[in-house]
Order: sequence, then structure tokens, then C-alpha cells
Amino acid sequence: MSTVIAITNQKGGVGKTTTSSALLAALKQRGAHVLGIDLDPQGSLGFCLGLDIESCATIYDVMRGDKPVREVILETDSGDILPSNILLSGAELEFNRPGREFLLKSQLDELQDEYDFIIIDTPPALNVLTVNAYVAADSLIIPMAPEILSLLGVSQIRETIDTVRRHYNSRLRVLGILLNKFNPRLNLNREVLELSEQIAEQLDSKVFESKIRASVSVAEAPAHGESVIGYAPHSKPALDFQSLVDELWGRQFPLPDDSD
Repeated sequence: MSTVIAITNQKGGVGKTTTSSALLAALKQRGAHVLGIDLDPQGSLGFCLGLDIESCATIYDVMRGDKPVREVILETDSGDILPSNILLSGAELEFNRPGREFLLKSQLDELQDEYDFIIIDTPPALNVLTVNAYVAADSLIIPMAPEILSLLGVSQIRETIDTVRRHYNSRLRVLGILLNKFNPRLNLNREVLELSEQIAEQLDSKVFESKIRASVSVAEAPAHGESVIGYAPHSKPALDFQSLVDELWGRQFPLPDDSD
């Protein structure tokens, strides 16, 4: 059975795609079979991993029922990807039939025995696409930047999580809040850490011990069609993401000795 994880925050610019691509690459490096699903109409996950998202079939075709899911999956150095593009932006209006919350889950059920991890990169909104991700997922990782507005986005997710638990997916849980672009020497960063710990408690979760430090390599990696793990494996963010994988799944998927 696959472990399905949605990377979510309704605020943009908090590192959802960076986190998704890094987790995929790190887990694949450790021998896991991984699938990334891009549910953001901007198509950032596929684009950042080197795919031509404008000329391929996408998750939109799968959710419409126009393409079988296996025909749309593409291979990258960071793992298999179900890409997205701007066509998905019409989902809120187009996917309006009963049961629309289960469009993604019904497709992923076919793939449950083929991957160790399925990681879903969600849009910066609490809409039908995000709800589809929550319904399909076992758990959530909530990335956030050390900013007050980012905290507001996290606190507003709770209502959506509660709704999904009540009506669609009672097993959904929050694995933790992940602080991106973190600098412990800055007062604001320390204050946001304290506040995020309070929010995590409300979500019956925690703030991960691993914090992701800032580096120019995060911004450079997409231009090379790679995750930060592949592009700059010894950079601070890459090492921090490896630490996060160790924190979550290190016993099951340890880092190979030749990757140090």
C-alpha cells in the first residue's frame, strides 16, 4: 500500500513545490518507488523537474476521465510524475458533479500497490483540488515560511481538515509543520516558531525538528530541471530535507552510504 502525503498551505510562496520535489528525490535516492502528483494549475512541480507541461497529457485529463492514469505518468530523475498545467484551473467550475471530492482518490486506488510514496503538490487555495488531495491522502505536511501571514494561512487550513475528516476521510492526519527559509538567529523566525508550535498543537501535530535553511540553490534548481537534492546535494536545504526524511522514514529508507 502506498503512503499518500499532501503538501499543503493555502498561502503561496511557502515552499510547497520545493518540498514536494525534494521529498520525491530524497526518497527515490533511498530506494523508494515514488510518484509525484501536481494538483496546482501553475504546473510548477512538473516544470521544475524538467517536463514540457504544455505538450503532454496531465492530471486534468485523468480527472476528466479522458485518459487512463498510467498513460499520463512520466518519468523524471526525481521519480514518476503526474503533471499539471493551466487547463486544471477550470476544475472548480467543471468538476461539479456529485462525488467530485473523490475524483483523485478513485484514480490513485489503481496505483496503491505500485508505489511506496505518493506525494501531492497542492495549489495555494482551499478549493476542490485541495479537497481532492485531502480525501486521497493519509497525511499532510504543511510547509510555511517564517512570516506572520504564513501563520495565518496555516491556521485557516484547520477548518478544511476538520470538514474532510467528518465527511470524506476520517483517517487524515497532519504529520507536521515544516519551516522553510528558516534562520534561527532572526527574532521573527524564533517568534514564528513559537506560534507555529501552538498551531501544531491545535492540529494534534508538531513542528518538525528539521528546519529548511535558505539557499540560492533552491531558486537555481528548477532552471536545471532538478530538485535541490539532485542539483545541489551538499547545500544546506538539501541536507535539511535529507534530515526531514530521516526524521520521518529513516528507519525504513536509510540514506545510502555513497550519497553522503
